[in-house]
Amino acid sequence: MQKKINIQNKKARFEFEIIDKYTAGIQLTGTEIKSIRQSKARITESFCEFNDRGELFVINMYIEEYAFGNHYNHNPKSERRLLLNKQELKKLAREVEAKGNTIVPLRLFLNEKGWAKLDIALAKGKKTHDKRQNIKDRDNKRDLARLKKNFNS
Repeated sequence: MQKKINIQNKKARFEFEIIDKYTAGIQLTGTEIKSIRQSKARITESFCEFNDRGELFVINMYIEEYAFGNHYNHNPKSERRLLLNKQELKKLAREVEAKGNTIVPLRLFLNEKGWAKLDIALAKGKKTHDKRQNIKDRDNKRDLARLKKNFNS
């Protein structure tokens, strides 16, 4: 039985308003997938971009070098191609180009077959006042939970 891998980008939900979600495969080398299976990856500073041929790449995703990889090791911050079907790629390209949205990774995980997948989201950047409202709502929920706990005991 394989270990459950679930690497999240919690910062993305705070910084961006999520419009649409997709699950994409990632084109990896052998040492990259071995490092991911050991949970040695980070997606907090990463984002997605299209190249001139219409392919989608994840940029700034950090996958630590594999300890036993010797000279076959990969570059930790290289661009990695995302695998989506043509209709999804065209739709994402239209949305990013027309409305100034961006594509951010939300979660890196292994599916039941053991393949690395990346949940990506079409997102729009939040303004500062929206972020303050989120913090205020979160604090209010926490205070209510405390009051309910004290009231019940």
